[in-house]
Amino acid sequence: MELHAKYTVFAEGARGHLGKQLIAQFKLDEGKDPQTYGIGIKELWEIPADKAKPGLVVHTAGWPLDGSTYGGGFLYHLEGNKVTLGFVVGLDYQNPWLSPFEEMQRWKTHASIKTHIEGGKRIGYGARAIAAGGLMSLPKTVFPGGALVGCDAGYLNAARIKGSHAAIKSGMLCAEAAFEALQAGRSSDELSAYPAAFEQSWLHEELDASRNFKSWFKKGNTVGALMTGIEHWLLPKLGMKRPPWTIRRTAADHTYLRPAAECAQISYPKPDGKLTFDRLSSVFISNTNHEENQPAHLTLKDASVPVNINLAKFAGPESRYCPAGVYEFVNKDGADQLVINAQNCVHCKTCDIKDPTQNIVWVTPEGGGGPNYAGM
Repeated sequence: MELHAKYTVFAEGARGHLGKQLIAQFKLDEGKDPQTYGIGIKELWEIPADKAKPGLVVHTAGWPLDGSTYGGGFLYHLEGNKVTLGFVVGLDYQNPWLSPFEEMQRWKTHASIKTHIEGGKRIGYGARAIAAGGLMSLPKTVFPGGALVGCDAGYLNAARIKGSHAAIKSGMLCAEAAFEALQAGRSSDELSAYPAAFEQSWLHEELDASRNFKSWFKKGNTVGALMTGIEHWLLPKLGMKRPPWTIRRTAADHTYLRPAAECAQISYPKPDGKLTFDRLSSVFISNTNHEENQPAHLTLKDASVPVNINLAKFAGPESRYCPAGVYEFVNKDGADQLVINAQNCVHCKTCDIKDPTQNIVWVTPEGGGGPNYAGM
């Protein structure tokens, strides 16, 4: 099937399947910092009425991660005795023994978090990668006949853990540029008015002010907290809308993993089934579903790489960074092999981003399969 349009707008979210290919084909990221991502793992809880505080917002940074790993949590009290909470881990982490899912479960045991949900019931689970590179990692957003908007381009403001407003605004700017082009009888060229309008918008001003956020935290949580305070509190007090310096990034997230032998193993506690849970029970309440007789949408460029490189050198990190238990190393007849449980996939895109050899390629499954979130 071929779909023909005068202009096509791509809005697939972070690490979009088509967006990734378009960026490579048209070299849209040339001269830009590599995009950096975080994996956000989220739960929805129903809590006792006497604990409900609709509108209350809690943000955390750091713990239980070590001082050199970027991450933090969020917790929001909703209406109807509901609480949504989640934890984000930067995918530029170095220790291959780290499990973002387990870190999220451990985070809930902190007194400042568990007090909100104890006695409640977990009713939803999901995970998704988020783009965190900001302005310095934003690719060229237009190419002949098309454009990237929202998180497919990377407009999310990591400092605010907020991207919906940026997605809406970038979509509006792109739509206005496309409307003007169609009115003028144009088609299939570059909508240059779209990036030009972005540079004059409040969104550009907002992302420019927070352009160093992730890069500072890459230097450690202490430096990150100090410099974020200077850039977001002190400089505005002094009448400066943007920091006078720029911190650049040069490496993609998948390059940061160190060999497993060089890193300390992390021992995670067993889930209690009340506050903390395992992966499979979590995937169950994500309502994810894929037709089992379809080709796996998680593909390998080279089937020998997971065992010969990922397992041998990095202790099989895909079995830990995946929040849905998709990747599993098993020993069969004396030989290690990777089993891909594609039906578990919640479409977070973490494997496509963090695989140290970039051997895993996430492609779209048949029939719109995937998670079916309710209230998330």
